[in-house]
Amino acid sequence: MSAIATSCSGPEPLSLDIIDPLHHLASSDDPDLLPAHPPSLRDQIIQINIRLPLDTDEFQRSISLPLAVDASPGCGGIAWPAGEVLACYIARRGKALQGLNVLELGSGTGLVGLVAGYFGARVYITDQAPLIPIMERNIALSNLQSNVTAAELDWSKPLPEHLPQPDIVLAADCVYFEPAFPLLVATLVALVPPPHESAPMAPEVLFCYKKRRKADKRFFAILKKQFTWSVVDDDPARETYDREAITLLRLFRRP
Repeated sequence: MSAIATSCSGPEPLSLDIIDPLHHLASSDDPDLLPAHPPSLRDQIIQINIRLPLDTDEFQRSISLPLAVDASPGCGGIAWPAGEVLACYIARRGKALQGLNVLELGSGTGLVGLVAGYFGARVYITDQAPLIPIMERNIALSNLQSNVTAAELDWSKPLPEHLPQPDIVLAADCVYFEPAFPLLVATLVALVPPPHESAPMAPEVLFCYKKRRKADKRFFAILKKQFTWSVVDDDPARETYDREAITLLRLFRRP
């Protein structure tokens, strides 16, 4: 699946809890914060095609999902490379996802969660309020209303009570704005209990990001206080996206 080149432009940046925090980066003059993009995508529908491994289904070699993209509510409204990498990795699991509770953080368009829902997982795709309409539109475009729900999740607030305990937590391209770093880690801590004999089994956490700047190291300095991690090494596409500075990790809560 090819990456979608996009642009970040939109209304003036507002506070983190009001609108997508990538606006703060989009307004910066620092060229290292985000890669260069062609003109903005405004209210377009693109087609995402994901090849499946040969042993997934004898009769199905790929899936194709329509995806509404729109940069006007913020850069969360477009498709980003780490999201595509994680979507492809999740797709490899195919029917093994059926019936699992999946929660995606910082979903944006909802691509990763939509792929999980396509294979029968019960999915919540979450983000800030301005992105709920595009997530709901994408759920409808793929006719996944029975499997996928869009919900607001503000990392600075407690987890909503209606969210089910997840079996899998997904996060892609969530490392970009420094004031959000401790909020994201706090949300992960709330979702993943520390290992304990009497505690329920912790969810699997798949975390995919693209290295863009030195500040990313500060996020991992905060994260390592609560989590350890390892690189996902069973993805045959890893060599390809490694060359694009994209890393897929599996996170583990510290005792």
